[in-house]
Amino acid sequence: MTVAAPERRTIGSLLIVDDDRPLLQRLAQAMKARNFDTTTAETVEEALTRVRQDPPDFAVVDMRVGDGNGMDVISALKAQRPDCRAIVLTGYGNIATAVNAVKIGAVDYLSKPADADEVAAALLAPEGRTAEPPLHPMSADRVRWEHINRIYDLCNRNVSETARRLRMHRRTLQRILVKRAPR
Repeated sequence: MTVAAPERRTIGSLLIVDDDRPLLQRLAQAMKARNFDTTTAETVEEALTRVRQDPPDFAVVDMRVGDGNGMDVISALKAQRPDCRAIVLTGYGNIATAVNAVKIGAVDYLSKPADADEVAAALLAPEGRTAEPPLHPMSADRVRWEHINRIYDLCNRNVSETARRLRMHRRTLQRILVKRAPR
């Protein structure tokens, strides 16, 4: 006698838009594990095509995507499906862009690196309320370390270029990169 596996009920369709492929793949996998029917896009153009074809229930959109601005995706999504719950995820956070994101229809604004639990909580927060703060948020040292390593990867692991962009001494950067990630 064979027993059928229980059918997994999805929460809803989710579009994730980010040009950082490793982050995009990790987040998509994590959101699938949280029962979202997940699709991805690495460009604004690809995301807009997906929105026109089949607007999702939820969206996680990076503010700056290689070929444009993620806010264009949020605007198109809200025009196609006003009830879609969208959040903006970015490594370039400031108050003005957060206000703008909310004005055009985003329900929340998260700074990178955000983990999948934070993203899911923001997407599923009751209407008109933001998600509860995480029980164990990343330490400031860990956020700094993640940011430095992200810029290092974006600079093709070139220490001199990374140090120049971060406006820090090359030797200081090398010492940081050699250390283990803080908790």
